[in-house]
Amino acid sequence: MRTPMTVTDFLDRAELGFASSPGVIDEPLQPAPVVPESTYGRLGERVRAWQAGLDALGVGEGERVAVVSHNSARLLELLFAVPMSGRICVPVNFRLKPEEVEYVVRQSGASVLLVDPELDDALSGVKARHRFVLGEQTETELMRFGVQPRPWANPDEDATATINYTSGTTARPKGVQLTHRNIWVNGLTFGLHTRVWERDVYLHTLPMFHCNGWGMPFVMAGLGVKQVVLRKVDGTEILRRVEEHGVTLMCGAPAVWNAVLDAAAAWSGEVPGRDRVRIVCAGAPPPSRMIQRVEAELGWEFTQIYGLTETSPLLTFNRAAPADLELPAEERAHRLARAGLPALGVKLKVSDAGEVLARSNVVLEGYWEKPEETAAALEDGWFHTGDGGTFDEADGHLTISDRKKDVIITGGENVSSIEVEDTIFSHPAVAEVAVIGVPHEKWGETVKALVVLAEGATAREADIIAHCKERMAGYKAPTTVEFRDAIPRTATGKIQKFKLREPYWAGRERGVN
Repeated sequence: MRTPMTVTDFLDRAELGFASSPGVIDEPLQPAPVVPESTYGRLGERVRAWQAGLDALGVGEGERVAVVSHNSARLLELLFAVPMSGRICVPVNFRLKPEEVEYVVRQSGASVLLVDPELDDALSGVKARHRFVLGEQTETELMRFGVQPRPWANPDEDATATINYTSGTTARPKGVQLTHRNIWVNGLTFGLHTRVWERDVYLHTLPMFHCNGWGMPFVMAGLGVKQVVLRKVDGTEILRRVEEHGVTLMCGAPAVWNAVLDAAAAWSGEVPGRDRVRIVCAGAPPPSRMIQRVEAELGWEFTQIYGLTETSPLLTFNRAAPADLELPAEERAHRLARAGLPALGVKLKVSDAGEVLARSNVVLEGYWEKPEETAAALEDGWFHTGDGGTFDEADGHLTISDRKKDVIITGGENVSSIEVEDTIFSHPAVAEVAVIGVPHEKWGETVKALVVLAEGATAREADIIAHCKERMAGYKAPTTVEFRDAIPRTATGKIQKFKLREPYWAGRERGVN
């Protein structure tokens, strides 16, 4: 027997087994009226009210519903409601500029646009056939409580469930089509590898728009896990909610955990969650020093994954093996900084050019209305990640060396910006760092470090360069260091290096030399 694997399965099980259990605790500090704490039974009722409202608008199966919102219970509800009715949800990065949001809405062909109240004025010029502000307007004008929505006529696991736009490490985002099957398999493997069970409490520190919160809303519902919504990342607020709600599991980029570490230094009393909390890190390679600090200062279990929006996102998983627990903390942290072993059902290889290629049931269906880009990404039946990597021959773990375009070629030698960043970050005065290639007449490119110093710390350019030369080959060390107040990141914690490079390559025909 074969039955379609769809998003519906997760909420169906939640309502069947956990109807009276705590389901979703909404963000209390937001401009929209707070959704009262929902049991999974109530979550199902609200999901059907959204669906009935879309029915009343005449929004058919396959039509796109775009949502621009910070983390909220309503966004979580829509991640279920829209695809469960055969429609396609388009979660949009709330940090995009109005013209970028307009591009996403137009390119996806969304017939419905739902906007967070905080963003309404800024996005007033972004239109769709039906436009609503999340909160009072959607509760009274869109949702139809007590009305049974029409069923999805022919549930299909290969139908597109969501279109998630790439987060912008390149200039124009592409719409990644994730199918119900992609989401289902990703949820299953993510839940397995992170050991999710009914007594967990999950805190949404990760933006839900980003690859559907890595698929965690689905697997958490399917296993009856209480989900706590966090609207905006704040280290102290994360610690407070870990303490208040008994949080056991969170996901996020290195910048999130750095914020928690900073907050923990000023926390009064014992840091909450010690020997209980598991965190999952991705979005950017984590510095090994940060991993050591998480384990030593917070007492939280650190796990590392690697993936992309195009892979739903889970491709690899890295958690300390029993034998690793006997290793010195520094060595254990270096091992945890690797991307990890392929997740269950994932096949990986490295091409002759050094690019990581993937094959799995979590790989995207395609880029929305971009057949040429889709063909290039899926050439020869493998997804081309654009990342460079190597496998450890001893244990099969993958290490990501760099985005292919972020490799710095100086004097004919390849330099991984990630390796240099990790070395610089080990300097006690450094809080943040980004390493880029800048033009050089003799060497073609040379290594430049953009450094944010820790509060109260001091360091000179020569100190940073000497620190690197003591720990790595001389040609890898930066030739210049520029100190900055901050390094801009995307909402998912990524550094947009193409933007950091732009001023140094202005007026040149090519971005390499």
